[in-house]
Amino acid sequence: MSGPIIAGTDGSTGATAAVEWAADDAARAGLPLRVVNAVYPRPSDVPRSIVLEEDVITADARRVLAEAEATVRARRPFVEVSTALIEGPPPLVLRDQGQAAEEIVIGTRGLGGFAAAVLGSVSMHVAGHAHCPVVVVHPSAGPARDEITVGVDDSDACEPALAYAFHQAGLRGATLRAVHAWQLPVHAFAPEAAYAMDDIRAAQHVVVAERLAAWRQKYPGVDLVEDVRCAHPVDALVEASEGSDMLVVGSHGRGALSSLLLGSVSRGVLHHARCTVAVVRS
Repeated sequence: MSGPIIAGTDGSTGATAAVEWAADDAARAGLPLRVVNAVYPRPSDVPRSIVLEEDVITADARRVLAEAEATVRARRPFVEVSTALIEGPPPLVLRDQGQAAEEIVIGTRGLGGFAAAVLGSVSMHVAGHAHCPVVVVHPSAGPARDEITVGVDDSDACEPALAYAFHQAGLRGATLRAVHAWQLPVHAFAPEAAYAMDDIRAAQHVVVAERLAAWRQKYPGVDLVEDVRCAHPVDALVEASEGSDMLVVGSHGRGALSSLLLGSVSRGVLHHARCTVAVVRS
């Protein structure tokens, strides 16, 4: 792992929380940190004589970056930190920055450029298009719980999320809770249907054990908890997020629209999780 960690900022409280989270992660991983502020270029139809407002916006953006850099240096003085002021829409700027990055870190709320990161277009676009993990930092996270939650299913699409979650747990010395949620098939609710709940539960545990077997061998020092529940995946993951420092999910989304590039589970946990969320696309 050699790419930098990218943190998006606009000077808001949520963005500051993201910068602090990114600084801590850069320190744990021994990676450089680049703090990015995106500003829109001046429209071509605006007269050249109107330069004051543009200068003020640029000056304010540089001030925000300087404050973010100072925050990083005070919090993690040994982290290599740089800043970048880039013209362009924030979702596109962050997506492009992520092409050679280890991860992108953004806040849940902003003043404008990164506003409504969880519920708005920025996180949906970045998480749907970025080629690296996208971390959306929850600003009201409580004290560290030393636990990370990761969603597990029976598809290969969750493998990148497992890789990220195990790596994070290893760096932090945290417990990793692997949550697998399953639901009864529709025919199981028919009165004439005969099925054995114990057999179904046992089969789901086998799914999780097989999916995690290789990762247990690769990370023998990670304390792993297998959490298999009969519930909707979003409900199960959101409930588990209440006791976690971070929730890691993959994405099964497909399609040309950014909203479709995030699967329903990743969209749901971005909206409702009680902790920081990392979306890791395959």
